[in-house]
Amino acid sequence: MFSATPSTAANKTDRYAELAAQARALLADEPDRIANAANFSALVFQSLPDLNWAGFYFYDGKELVVGPFQGKPACVRIPLDRGVCGAAARQRQTQVVPDVHAFPGHIACDAASRSEIVVPLVHRDRLVGVWDVDSPLPGRFDEEDRRGMEMLCAVFIESLRG
Repeated sequence: MFSATPSTAANKTDRYAELAAQARALLADEPDRIANAANFSALVFQSLPDLNWAGFYFYDGKELVVGPFQGKPACVRIPLDRGVCGAAARQRQTQVVPDVHAFPGHIACDAASRSEIVVPLVHRDRLVGVWDVDSPLPGRFDEEDRRGMEMLCAVFIESLRG
């Protein structure tokens, strides 16, 4: 398991690499996006500490729609002009938010969430959606988590066919 403390940054990098290898093996022979998203969500949620939500929002051409996830029930639809997920999708940049209550337009699907990281999913220059992870701890995600989550998301993107 990961530790959220900064002193384990080197170990965190190695552990994200191990988790990416596990994800690659888990997704390798399955072409179905929903099946892969479900297993990916479960793998990450069970492998990282201090998370209360981990999952996908897929872009339907107009807005983000909830996909497979682990955690409490979620907001179903998110416009691209709202919240952390919308910002990540719109800007196509990972958003690391230490305090969601300080983020303008934050959408509180779970009042227990205090910090969040959202990675945009882009395949062949098209927005597929976002990978969203929440924590009940303020400041849970750092630069190592950003790089690690982006590495994990690259594995998911590799699993997409077509």
